[in-house]
Amino acid sequence: MSRDARLMNSATLAPPAVQAAPVPASRALVAAIGSAAAFSFDLYDLFLLLYLAPVLAPLFFPLRLPTLSLAAVYASFGVTLLMRPVGSAVFGSLADRHGRRWAMNRAVLGVGLVTGSLALLPTYARAGLIGPVLFLALRLVQGVFVGGVVASSHTIATESVAPRWRGFVSGAVGGGSGGVGTLLASTTLLVATGLFPGAAFAVWGWRFVFASGLVVALLSLFLFAWMEESPLWMDATEQERPQAPLRTVLSGVYGRRFALNLLLVAGAATQYYLTGGFLPTFLPVVVRLPRPAVAEVLLAVAAAHILASLIVGPLSEVIGRRRTFLVVGLVDLAVLPLAYLTLAGAGPGVTARVVLLAAVLGFLGAAGHAAIMVFLNERYPTALRATGTSLNWNVGFAIGGITPTFVTLLSGSPHRIPAIVVGFLLASVVVYLAGALLVPETRGRFA
Repeated sequence: MSRDARLMNSATLAPPAVQAAPVPASRALVAAIGSAAAFSFDLYDLFLLLYLAPVLAPLFFPLRLPTLSLAAVYASFGVTLLMRPVGSAVFGSLADRHGRRWAMNRAVLGVGLVTGSLALLPTYARAGLIGPVLFLALRLVQGVFVGGVVASSHTIATESVAPRWRGFVSGAVGGGSGGVGTLLASTTLLVATGLFPGAAFAVWGWRFVFASGLVVALLSLFLFAWMEESPLWMDATEQERPQAPLRTVLSGVYGRRFALNLLLVAGAATQYYLTGGFLPTFLPVVVRLPRPAVAEVLLAVAAAHILASLIVGPLSEVIGRRRTFLVVGLVDLAVLPLAYLTLAGAGPGVTARVVLLAAVLGFLGAAGHAAIMVFLNERYPTALRATGTSLNWNVGFAIGGITPTFVTLLSGSPHRIPAIVVGFLLASVVVYLAGALLVPETRGRFA
């Protein structure tokens, strides 16, 4: 019987709780910081494009309508999301076969190299169609590496820390890293704006911002040099590692497990993208806040995002993963529609009411996926953990990531956006709760 067949047969049994040899606190801390840094840098590179979109639109996609030019830039963000599952398939298998640290180094460096290469691209004015074609090609490649970072950053930390810290690490890496990545990207943009003011930013400023991605990648590699390989992966024998992790995850018992997990992840991801991810559009278009005011409110949203991740992740260690999902889902079902509809009628101007409502949306949107990372880790044995976790995560977030586009297309006009958003949110919470009801409790079950 092949290794893959033995692994699939073993999946019919409940995975035993594994108590690995104690890991020194310093080693576990470095693993947790390294994983959080890797995912933060990963998201940092993605956020750069969103912040530069208004500048890049006329440079690479000079269409007759400015809104179409901007849409083309946002579409390049979408293709990155769609390529993330490909990165999971490639780097997840590599991480399961060759080690988490080995895969992380290569994926993070790949993201940095691609981001740095964007700084060297010729614009449409200088090279015609070659400029936008190269831009989109690099974004496709970047999506593969971005998906690859998830494979290692979402496994090496939870496999290295003591069991009681796994929920906290899940929130810190899977959720809190997004807030850190946003903060880093905002800081870089602020520095670039000061160095290249006015028209100079459209010439050199955006290149400086993209070039910073390579610097960040090199700094992360320096940090990773202090990391050690996952102790659970090291303890697994060569015979336990499957020859084809991707095929094993998507077939038989694990294939059905993957489908159930996807209900949770896609539901959580949709809530995230329709709250914290959609507020940068909702606040100026529906609430009619001026751009500087939007930036102020989004700082509160980012803080709420980090806070939710650091509260809900540890909560899952106390009451269990499944119960945490059910509690969050029920709260979201009641509060998200009310908060969005109230925010829509708040009127222009930054008031305490607007900030509070936006922060509540950011908090609840992040709460849904704070414990997802460790849950996925516990759904797959060590031999399949990187592939299964990253593929479930990236496919779910690719589904969630396209929902704002559908909301915008179906709304037609700003006054219809709140109702459409609430409709999509309610559907996503129902899917999320269905997943929570169908999956088993996994707390403490590392196989």
